[in-house]
Amino acid sequence: MIDTEAEYHLDLFEDPPSYRPTTPPPTFSTHTLLSGPTLTLRLVGHDPLWGHHLWNSGRVLAHYLERHASSLVTGKDVLELGAGSGLPGIVCGAVGGARRVNPQVQVVTDYPSAALISNIQYNIDHTPLLDQHRVFARGYLWGRDPTPLLPEIIEAEICDPPTTHHSQTTNPTNINTNTNVFSLLILSDLLFNHSEHHSLINTILLTLSKSDPAACAVVFFTPHRPWLYEKDMAFFELAREEGLAVDKVLEEVLPEPMFEIDRGDRELRRRVFGYKLRWGERQAEMSVVGKRDS
Repeated sequence: MIDTEAEYHLDLFEDPPSYRPTTPPPTFSTHTLLSGPTLTLRLVGHDPLWGHHLWNSGRVLAHYLERHASSLVTGKDVLELGAGSGLPGIVCGAVGGARRVNPQVQVVTDYPSAALISNIQYNIDHTPLLDQHRVFARGYLWGRDPTPLLPEIIEAEICDPPTTHHSQTTNPTNINTNTNVFSLLILSDLLFNHSEHHSLINTILLTLSKSDPAACAVVFFTPHRPWLYEKDMAFFELAREEGLAVDKVLEEVLPEPMFEIDRGDRELRRRVFGYKLRWGERQAEMSVVGKRDS
C-alpha cells in the first residue's frame, strides 16, 4: 500500500511533458528577384513578434529596392529594422553582390532573440548571391543606442572578437561614434506596433546619414487592422513633427490579402503602401542631442 502522496512523485499543477506544446519547426519560403534568381528563406517556426511569416509588404519592398538599386542601394550602407527573415536587407546585398563598385554593408536587425537572429544569419549564410562578409545579423531594440550596429564597430568586433558574449558591443576608443552613417534604412510592416512609433523615429534620427544628400528611410506597410489605419498613419505625422520630409512613393494592390480570414476592409488589406523619409531642411541642420536613450 502507498502511504503518502509523495510516493506517487506527482505534481498536480504540472502538465506531463507530453502535454507541453512544442515549438513548430522552421518553414521555408521563396522570393523571386525581378532579375530572375530565386531566394529561399527560412522562417522561424513561431514568433510572438510575427517573424514566422514572409509578409507581402516585404516582398513588394524587395522588388522596389531591386528596381531602384542604382539610386538606393549601390555603394550604400544599409540598416534594416524588424527584419524577420531579412528579405529586403538580403535583397540589397544580392542585387549588388560582387558587381558593386563601392564597398557597402548591410546590417539586418530584429529583436535580440537568439532564434530570430540566428535565423537571419542562416538566411545570410545560405544565400549564394551575397558577399557574406558584408552582410551582418544583429539584435537591436528600437530607440536604443545604435553604436553596436556601426559598420566599423562590427568590423572591429570581427577582427578582434570579445572573449565572452555581450549583448552590447563596447566601443573601441579609436572609432568615431557618429551614428548617422546609414544611407538607407529599411522598415517593412512595422507600423502596426503603434506604441513603438516614437522609438522607430528615434532610431531614424540617430542612424540616417547626414552626409549623403540622397539618404532615406523606406517605410512600407499593409494596414492589417483597417480600423486602425489612422493610427498606422500617425507614424508619418510624428516623422514630420521631428523635421523629416515624408513622400509617398508607392501604393500597390495585391490579388489577395495576407490573411483572407482576417476581419476588416478586404480592399485595404490587399494594399501595400510605400513611403520615403529623408532629412527635411530644418532637421538637416539640427543635432539629435538628447535623442539617445540611456
